[in-house]
Amino acid sequence: MGDNRGQGPTWREWLGVAIGYGVLSVVMTFPLALHPGSFGRVDNGDGQFSIWNVAWVARTLVVDPLHVFDANIFYPNHGTLAYSENNIGAGILAIPVYWATRNAYAAHNFVLLLSFVLSAVGLYALVRYLTASRGAALVSGVCFAFCPYVFAHTPHIQLLMTAGLPLGLLACHGLVDRPDARRGVLLGLAMAAQALLCGYYAVFLVLIVGYSLLVLATSRRSWSSGSFWTAVSIAALVAMAGALPVFLPYFNLQHAVGFRRSVEDSRQYSADWRAYFASSAYAHLWMRGLVGHWKEVLFPGCVASGFGVAGIVVGLRRGGRLFEAALLYGGLATLAGWASFGPDARLYSVLYSFVPAFSLLRAPSRFGVVVVLALSVLAGIAVAVLLEKLRRRTLAAALLTLVTAAELVSPLGFAPAFPIEPAYRVLASKPYGAVLELPVFSYQFRFARARYMLNSTEHWMPLVDAYSDYIPQGFIDRTPVLAGFPSRESLQLLRRDGVRYAVVHLDLYGPAIREALLLRLREFDESVKPEYIDGDVRLYEIVAVP
Repeated sequence: MGDNRGQGPTWREWLGVAIGYGVLSVVMTFPLALHPGSFGRVDNGDGQFSIWNVAWVARTLVVDPLHVFDANIFYPNHGTLAYSENNIGAGILAIPVYWATRNAYAAHNFVLLLSFVLSAVGLYALVRYLTASRGAALVSGVCFAFCPYVFAHTPHIQLLMTAGLPLGLLACHGLVDRPDARRGVLLGLAMAAQALLCGYYAVFLVLIVGYSLLVLATSRRSWSSGSFWTAVSIAALVAMAGALPVFLPYFNLQHAVGFRRSVEDSRQYSADWRAYFASSAYAHLWMRGLVGHWKEVLFPGCVASGFGVAGIVVGLRRGGRLFEAALLYGGLATLAGWASFGPDARLYSVLYSFVPAFSLLRAPSRFGVVVVLALSVLAGIAVAVLLEKLRRRTLAAALLTLVTAAELVSPLGFAPAFPIEPAYRVLASKPYGAVLELPVFSYQFRFARARYMLNSTEHWMPLVDAYSDYIPQGFIDRTPVLAGFPSRESLQLLRRDGVRYAVVHLDLYGPAIREALLLRLREFDESVKPEYIDGDVRLYEIVAVP
């Protein structure tokens, strides 16, 4: 170990590592890879939203890239992709699969599997750089990429896109070791890429890089170095230029409607001590009875925790670059854990006051992924020192990697894809027009509207009703009138907005309400023309206004 510059991996090593992590990703998510086009996290609204989101971006970036933020939801509003996480990065990665298959599930699941590989390779590269140990890097990659937090968030594709965090740190270390313009550009690109992949993690990475530069520059006495400041300035400019197109729609939304998260909103999404002992893994089932109720899954795993703590001790004793790494990542784990406890622990409130992007965030508990990242790196330091003392290092590293993976195996909620109703295929063949889906669920039952969005991947028409993080007030105000469709008031409102079609889900109504709806459809038969009425899902065209 020590200064390992110039001892970087060869392309054969990168290829072998990527293939190995790819195989492990397939095993850990089994049987998803066997049914990528017909399975998904459709058991909840967020999972359905993610599938729609990735498909929308993958499609629109090819056919109409300038209007990718004008998603087909909450018609007639514009810029609606900014109502929640945009997932531009995931959509870019999904483009080849989406256009090869036109299957939203396949596109999403490809990115899901790829996210594990990229995260593992990113952490491998970081630990490999810091320790020069392949075995230690291999173990650390598994600790980070397959941690319980990630498996608990398989419905949220953006929260799986953690690769930018270790890659950003790797670029940060490279810049401090050899500050020049090229390394400044690399750090800026890593930060911009994370902004495309996940807004939350982009904010985290800015804080992580700022803290890391502070620690490393102090350790190296780089504050008076002109080349250091030049490289940092270049990194900042590249990062801002790359992230601005993604963040600008959110700031425009804030300016237009005053959308922001108050610091009080974050309290219910803050971690507590139970979260750091909560896990979705089979090997950790025994802990659930001890923990009781938890609000987030943040247990790093036994290997990551045990070796992570050992890594701090070992690094501080070894001195040199390992001392620096132990100090950096030990402090990072402490600060991130502190911030994850939200406003009651004070640090999050301070960050909220001084970091403008925090007004868009609401879940301090997600800082827990940074704790896992730091412990995974520290575990790599401990494993590297351990392997130095063993004769059969390769075998020991392989066994420890398998043990780590076995510890983190978790139950998955993948279910068969929803069948496409014939009414949607008929709608896809019709002239372009906005669609009202019925019933129009109340705000309380907003998750049910995600199913409408998932169905829209068959036709891509604009939807009046949808689900997102932010629900526009105009839609909420119109809901009572739209729910009474067809009526004189609802038809006049829909014609004013240019809505052309209505899809009615009779199976989602109770008997009495369904009968009343069918009666109204007969009453307004001259205004609402049936296009497909077999089965429980019916399609109508609005042809006149009474």
